[in-house]
Amino acid sequence: MDFGGRYLFAAPREAVWTALNDAEMLRAAIPGCDRLVWVSDTGLEAAISIDFGVVRPRFIGDLTLTNVVPAQSYTLSGRGRGGLLGLAGGAADITLVDHPGGCVLDFSANGTASRTILRLGRPIIGASAQRVIDRFFERFGDAMRTEVIPLEP
Repeated sequence: MDFGGRYLFAAPREAVWTALNDAEMLRAAIPGCDRLVWVSDTGLEAAISIDFGVVRPRFIGDLTLTNVVPAQSYTLSGRGRGGLLGLAGGAADITLVDHPGGCVLDFSANGTASRTILRLGRPIIGASAQRVIDRFFERFGDAMRTEVIPLEP
């Protein structure tokens, strides 16, 4: 499954970069996240409950940053264990570009899931993932105390 998006932040690129690397700010912005801690310079441990509508599994896993270009871009990849539902994983390429009055965050992501999760149906999972993404950016802007406007791809 592939996802993506573009968001205009009414904040300088450096401020958005700092916020993207602040575990507490991210934890507050990720719907269902009750644990997010740095365990190394490029690794985080997370615990996140995902609302698939019919079930709400809790995924525990690891996130890793690679291809880091400070204040410009990185790749965030992760894999989580969702108990009886199995595994889910994904990766997102995130880029920040200066824009008059702020910066634009552009991301493209792909995700995978175990057959047990896929039995819920791709439309349910896809809609759930997009809701999580949309809510994340709304909450992330609130946590940064800045306006975030979704843009057309």
